[in-house]
Amino acid sequence: MQNLKIATVQFEHRSGDKAYNLAVIEKMAIKAAGEGAKVIAFHECSITGYTFARNLSKVQMLELAEYIPAGASIQELTRIAEQYDIAILAGLFEKDEQDNLYKAYVCVDKNGLLAKYHKIHPFINPHLSPGVKYCVFELYGWKCGILICYDNNIIENVRATKLLGADVIFMPHVTMCTPSTRPGAGFVDPVLWENRETDPTSLRLDFDGMKGREWLMKWLPARAYDNAIYAIFSNAIGMDDDQLKNGCSMIVDPFGDVIAECRTLGDDFTIAMLTPEKLTQAGGYRYIKARKPDLYGKILAQEHQSEQKVVWLVEGL
Repeated sequence: MQNLKIATVQFEHRSGDKAYNLAVIEKMAIKAAGEGAKVIAFHECSITGYTFARNLSKVQMLELAEYIPAGASIQELTRIAEQYDIAILAGLFEKDEQDNLYKAYVCVDKNGLLAKYHKIHPFINPHLSPGVKYCVFELYGWKCGILICYDNNIIENVRATKLLGADVIFMPHVTMCTPSTRPGAGFVDPVLWENRETDPTSLRLDFDGMKGREWLMKWLPARAYDNAIYAIFSNAIGMDDDQLKNGCSMIVDPFGDVIAECRTLGDDFTIAMLTPEKLTQAGGYRYIKARKPDLYGKILAQEHQSEQKVVWLVEGL
């Protein structure tokens, strides 16, 4: 494996406005490619928008969703990838020939669709079906995986993706700044976003506190550290329907260190160089080698009643 430059993006998408969102994706891809990035990653549902889908009927969801890879959005991503020689990861709602609906995240390069993943734990809309398998694929010689938002909060998903060979896991989100039972959680007042240029401090206090970044730091570095992976975290910023999101898209290395992070209050991206030696230098590499599946394999595989119908607001827990 050779060193690889990856960009991760935060931007304020528009609900249901694919043309606008794809235009932002192209603009960011142009800039990132100009700075040497070979890969650029966007948040979940970055093409379609996200939270507004909680109010859509199945008919409306089917109108919004696309076939993959035949849909117009995948074709447009392929054009952008080919024109600027950069692999693109982005999210949208997918439909199939039987009118099943999925939360999908794709990787596209100049040759077309490289990988597709369905979110295992979707709850923004009751008509979404859960994914039933993991996704590991090769990108510029690196083994990569994808887990969408809440999928990453179930630690078995991250470990399973690692054990399937992934050294880089793309973790697209639309998260933080939502209520939960966690102390300090809650919405951020949209007025703070409107006043971000004249009063950035008040907004930063909420974005960086327990409503936002401090919660993220409780678990994201641990996922990277425990599994000796590069975690590519992408998140929306700004208004997502009637909710405010705080961005802070970042790249965490196998040591659990944040090596690049978006810190502006608006559309932005950050780039980090991935180096293969960290994969084996990090403690997680040794921990995985020291596992004893014969001791706890049956315990981890115990049957239980999985709660797929989760109220969507808990996605920020």
